[in-house]
Parts: sequence; structure tokens; C-alpha cells
Amino acid sequence: MVIKPFDKKIWLATPTMHSEERLFVDEAFDTNWVSTLGENINQLEQAICDKVGCHYSLALSSGTTSLHLAVKLAGVKPGDKVFCMDMTFIATVNPVVYEAAEPVFIDSETETWNMDPKALERAFEIYGDAKAVIVTNLYGVPAKLDEIKAICKRHNAVLIEDAAESLGATFEGVQTGNYGDYGVISFNGNKIITCSSGGMLLSNDKNAIDLARKMSTQAKEDAPWYQHEIVGYNYRLSNVLAGIGRGQLLHLDEHVKAKKAIYERYKEGLKNLPLKMNPYDEKRMEPNYWLSCIIIDKEAMCKQIRQEKEFTYISEKGKSCPEEIREKLASYNVESRPIWKPMHMQPVFKNCGVVQADNFCVCEDIFNRGLCLPSDIKMTEQEQDVVIEIIKSCF
Repeated sequence: MVIKPFDKKIWLATPTMHSEERLFVDEAFDTNWVSTLGENINQLEQAICDKVGCHYSLALSSGTTSLHLAVKLAGVKPGDKVFCMDMTFIATVNPVVYEAAEPVFIDSETETWNMDPKALERAFEIYGDAKAVIVTNLYGVPAKLDEIKAICKRHNAVLIEDAAESLGATFEGVQTGNYGDYGVISFNGNKIITCSSGGMLLSNDKNAIDLARKMSTQAKEDAPWYQHEIVGYNYRLSNVLAGIGRGQLLHLDEHVKAKKAIYERYKEGLKNLPLKMNPYDEKRMEPNYWLSCIIIDKEAMCKQIRQEKEFTYISEKGKSCPEEIREKLASYNVESRPIWKPMHMQPVFKNCGVVQADNFCVCEDIFNRGLCLPSDIKMTEQEQDVVIEIIKSCF
């Protein structure tokens, strides 16, 4: 099979738009509700509650601002410890730093790549009380949410569920975003549905959402003039962007189905190579398959060295490594990306604590051997077949 570079780029994940988004955006223009109030926001908030199963939601300008308000609602103060996922996007951790609190990073487990409950329990033993725990459902795969929730309850810690990547995924039949005291989802452009940007804060606590709503609109008091008694933020989602999300949400299940088909096609097409797909517990979890990832078997890794911003590898027949595959895909105009670099390896967090279940760091190993593959639902089966052949050629 002769493989030629694609004329158009095969992306990791991009928005997939439909017709309803434009209708709801036009409605915002036609009614002149283009700011941070309007029917699109109201309908999107209610529809997310209906989908996830939570009682209250608040549409905000990003997943990060949603996490920030969740951290505020959790009562995190300067100097407090917050236990966070080690292998995650930095947006999970930055809101902790915004409040001058201290993040402590918890290693992953191999069954889902998410926060290891054993490492979390050990963190409480080492550090004592923590104000909050922020667990991420990585790449659309739910964490072991029941175990983590039980640990938080035992230690009186607020649980914040970062479901930014997992909207539409379920754990034991319950939608993610509904397990923590607060849940967060993202509508960033690369997520399973998008508002082009935006996010949502979820809770079953009406008072908490009411306070977050107040804080998100500069914390104005009920007075004829501008009266402010606490610090506020300009974090609300616009009614125009909410219209995009309102239309996108109608196609969430369709997007999940398409993402699953991509995952299964990779799994079948790569089954004879010394690698595995990102794992999940088939009996307890149904991911949204946001990104399909691979992890190369240890014995099939060629030598690969990553420095802070540079890398090198030595190609070897029958073996490969993530950087070789990523470079090879890029040469054919195909985007792939490394697994999230663990937070304890980031220079900005070099002085923060990290806790593992034992003396082996799982998330460093996943980062070293793993790669995110193109998972755009506009990618055709024929295009994905070519991507699979390119990956095969690396071995």
C-alpha cells in the first residue's frame, strides 16, 4: 500500500457542527439577547441538568472558570492542600494556585489512567486533611468514582469532579459530572460538544450555584447602585455561544457513538501490534471515547529521550515509541499528541508534592509510552485506515 500525505490535515479533534446551532444563534440575534442573559443560556443549563441528572447548573465562559468557582465554593483558602490528578491538563490545577493553595499530585492507576484511590488514601495518611480533591475523567474515561468519593467522605474533603473531557460518559449507569459535590464540564472547541468556548458548573446545592452565579457576574449586591461585598469575576457565558451549545447538545449521543466507532476501529486495526488502547472497566464504565489513545508495550519501546522542550529517539525494527509515531504521522499531515505530561514534571510545579501507591510512578510511565491518536469524528473510515497503516509502518 502506497501511502501519500493527506491533502487536508487530519486533526486530533475539531468541532462538528450541525444546522440547529445556527438557528439558536440567529434566535439570539433576532431577539437581541446577545450578552450573558437569554433563552439559550436558560435552555442549555436546563438541558445539561436533564442529561447529567444534577439539580442545578451554571453556564460559564470556560471549564477553567468553572473549576475556579468550584474551588471557591469548596472553601479553599491560601495554604490549604488540594489533592489533584498528576496526569491531567494544567487547567485542572491552575484554579488551586489562583487561591494561593497548595496542590499535591496523586498518581494514576493502570485500569483507567485516572487517579489511583490507593495513592489518594496514602496522601491523606501523609499530609493529613485536605480541603478538596479534584479528580479528572481522563480522555472521556470515568475514574473509580465510587472509591474516590468514599475516601473524600471519610476524610471530610470536598470532591470536585473535573468532567471536562467526559460529558456523556457513565459510571455504573450514572452520568459523569454528577459524582462530586461540584462537577465541571467544558465546551472548548475540541471537546465532544462545543460552544466554541465555555463551560458549566454543576451541583445539587442550590445555594452554592446561586453564590457562584453571583460571583460570576462581579458579585453585585441587590441594591439600586453597584454594591459589592465580596470579590467577583466576569465569568458568565454569552447567550450567543450558548446557542451553539444548545444545538450541539442535541447531537451528543450521536457524537459519542461516532467516537466509539473510531476507538473500536483503532482497536481492531492495531490489534496485532505490541500496544494497547487506553483502558476502562467494561463492566462498570461507558466512556464517551473523546480521544483514542495507545500505550506501547514496554518491550516494544525503542529508545526515546524527552527533555524539557526537545526529544530524540533511536529507530529500531520491530519497535517504536510515541515520538517516532507522532513525527511519522505529522509527515503525512496527521495530528497526534503526547499524553498529558504529569504535573509534577512541569517546571511551574517542581516544588509540589506527589504521592504514588508504591515506588513506581504510573503516570510517568504512561506519558513515556502513550500517544493520543486523531479522533475527529469527521475523519472518514478510509482516512482512519491510512492512519492505522502509518502507525503499523513505524514497527
